[in-house]
Amino acid sequence: MKTKNNILLWALSALFAGNVTAQDKAITNTSESPFAKQRAVNMEDVSWTKGFWAERTETCYDHMVPHLWEVYTRADISHAYRNFEIAAGLHEGEHKGPSFHDGDFYKTLEAVCALYAQTKDAKLLQMIDEVIPVIAKSQRADGYIYTKATIDQRNSGENIEFQDRLSFEAYNIGHLMTAGCIHYRVTGNKSLLDIAVKAADYLYGFYKKSNPTLARNAICPSHYMGTIELYRTTKNPKYLELAQHLIDIKGEIEDGTDDNQDRIPFRQQNKAMGHAVRASYLYAGVTDLVTEIQDTTLSNRLFAIWDDVVKHKMYITGGLGSLYDGTSPDGTSYDPSDVQKIHQAFGRDYQLPNLTAHNETCANIGNMLWNWRMATLTGDAKYIDVLELALYNSVLSGISLDGDKFLYTNPLSYSSNLPFQQRWSKKRVPYISLSNCCPPNVVRTIAEVNSYAYSVSDDAVWVNLFGGNVLDTKYKGQHIKIKQESNYPWDGDASFVIEEIPADYVLKLRIPGWAADAEITRNNKKVAFQTEKGYAILAGNLKKGDRISLRLPMSVTFMEANPLVEEARNQVAVMRGPVVYCLEKEDIPANVDLFDLKINAMDTFKPVQESILGQSIVFLQGNAYTDNTEEWNTLYRKVAVDEQQTVPVRLVPYFAWGNRTFGDMAVWLPRKK
Repeated sequence: MKTKNNILLWALSALFAGNVTAQDKAITNTSESPFAKQRAVNMEDVSWTKGFWAERTETCYDHMVPHLWEVYTRADISHAYRNFEIAAGLHEGEHKGPSFHDGDFYKTLEAVCALYAQTKDAKLLQMIDEVIPVIAKSQRADGYIYTKATIDQRNSGENIEFQDRLSFEAYNIGHLMTAGCIHYRVTGNKSLLDIAVKAADYLYGFYKKSNPTLARNAICPSHYMGTIELYRTTKNPKYLELAQHLIDIKGEIEDGTDDNQDRIPFRQQNKAMGHAVRASYLYAGVTDLVTEIQDTTLSNRLFAIWDDVVKHKMYITGGLGSLYDGTSPDGTSYDPSDVQKIHQAFGRDYQLPNLTAHNETCANIGNMLWNWRMATLTGDAKYIDVLELALYNSVLSGISLDGDKFLYTNPLSYSSNLPFQQRWSKKRVPYISLSNCCPPNVVRTIAEVNSYAYSVSDDAVWVNLFGGNVLDTKYKGQHIKIKQESNYPWDGDASFVIEEIPADYVLKLRIPGWAADAEITRNNKKVAFQTEKGYAILAGNLKKGDRISLRLPMSVTFMEANPLVEEARNQVAVMRGPVVYCLEKEDIPANVDLFDLKINAMDTFKPVQESILGQSIVFLQGNAYTDNTEEWNTLYRKVAVDEQQTVPVRLVPYFAWGNRTFGDMAVWLPRKK
């Protein structure tokens, strides 16, 4: 794996070696990434003060993290932490739960660390400090750490490490590396980072000597992101070398599958294919890599795949992975031996079912992770637009408003009359027994949203997300403090009070793709502005006391899908700002079938603010129409000619569906002509 370039990387990295500095405490530490156009601020530098994300963060602190911690530390629920205790020799027993339970626990630790960065609550730190020694004790002297294999080897005497290509060993270690970096950045304590470094060193040695087929163990490749983050944290170039090697070996496997994104070498891929979670994690990891090294054979593939996703394969909610089980290449091969079953597959272009949509919460989070990194790489707001779309819709739908119940899949429609049981519950549950990977993922995401709100560069502060908050950070020794006031996403107004900013800096305000006729004022005077890659640029000697106000007219918008999306043809979906709405049984008369209702795209829907489970919610109040009064009891029938009836309805944000009375739901509704 040693090349001239790698040796040069090693030498250059030595120049930057040292302890974590002020701008090294970001969720993705790109402070020294040579090809990053914008850089994340520290995790502790943005505080939510009021509004949507202040409410969600409070719920995260009061309910989400405590619930998650109980789930993972109680052996009678998940057995995740107990597996570490058994592997450490502190308890006797067998491994229980899925093989990726270690990774779930690491994600839980990351969520706790993210909350600690914002609150400095000593109780959170104590929780972490109590479990890290047990994790360390479960690790072998050579760095290998995977509770399932450690326990099974002890009980059977057989060496089974990395023998199963469907094993989640590397996935677990990837989340360990990320959690270790985050823990070190917010606490300055290396205890978890040291475990991650030993594990990464083991992986480095393993991949150096293993053949490509054995080294393909990359199920859900979180370790691609993890190795880059470890490189950014330790400045040790062998982790960058490892990340490069992980990508390269994907082109050296003869019996690859789309289920693992290695049927076609990555450098030859132009379309999203295979398992949506594994794909989005891969794309995020590759984006991390090209932020560190210039390689157009990789970055050009990312641009092509991104275009394919947003033009052909992404739901209006930002969800990914339309099919429970798809086929590869696309099910049209003349040779049946070529066709492979793919779990939670992207499917063909425009293949986006509603009732049977998969959209695993982890895939939707993967979409966020990828687009955050693409924005960092390019400075283009279109990637933040997709991040925001997924965040407000298909990510938040994965957790209840009170923070202790979860969804694995996120369909765009639900019918109580569907005559078959789908694999995953459509009603949120406290613990998803077969695969609880999504709950810690969505909780860590909510705990870290503040880290996506702003970015910085040598001459600018970039405003990515809106909401009531305070940014208080330093970049290259210069103090930046901005107070934002906004009731986004329920209102399109946002004001920014400059309290401290370098004299030569500009403010870059994201103008979302959905927003038309945006207006900006400075100290109550309207200003003309230019946009660059979706950001409005405010220059002209910004100074303390300046108030910059952004107005994004937030009207109700009726959306339609490309006619090749068969299940949405002649239907409309309703959006307001970044929020996708749906119709629930709860909000229509009891004697009306939701699936008989039609929407007139010329009608007016009025925003009405209420509350569900303590969370402020804006409903859209209006009318729907039906001309059918008969119940369905056949597959086909004559078109009804009954007199049309007007039905009062309220639309609820998609992310909030199922939080009241559980029942029928639809995002796409037939369009009334």
